[in-house]
Amino acid sequence: MQYFYAFLWFAVGLILLFSMTKESKIFYFAGGFFLFLGAWWLADALMPEMKLFEGGWGIALRCITGGALLILAAAFVREYRQKRREAVNGKEKKPDK
Repeated sequence: MQYFYAFLWFAVGLILLFSMTKESKIFYFAGGFFLFLGAWWLADALMPEMKLFEGGWGIALRCITGGALLILAAAFVREYRQKRREAVNGKEKKPDK
């Protein structure tokens, strides 16, 4: 099952990097983060004696994941507000017939 998760994270990361980056540059960061997760899961599957999800390694992963979540959430909120403003301004500029 560990190999499946590693494959899944790698697939999501590659999709984000090669398909979604046309929409926004934040997907470079998101794709890189998922590739990092894939490498982490694969390393844990190949070296179970390291116990990468426990102790200091587990805390490091949680901190990195939390930081990535904060960055991606901030980018989402900024993009959402910008699109909302554009939609409101677009409706106001249309002439009535």
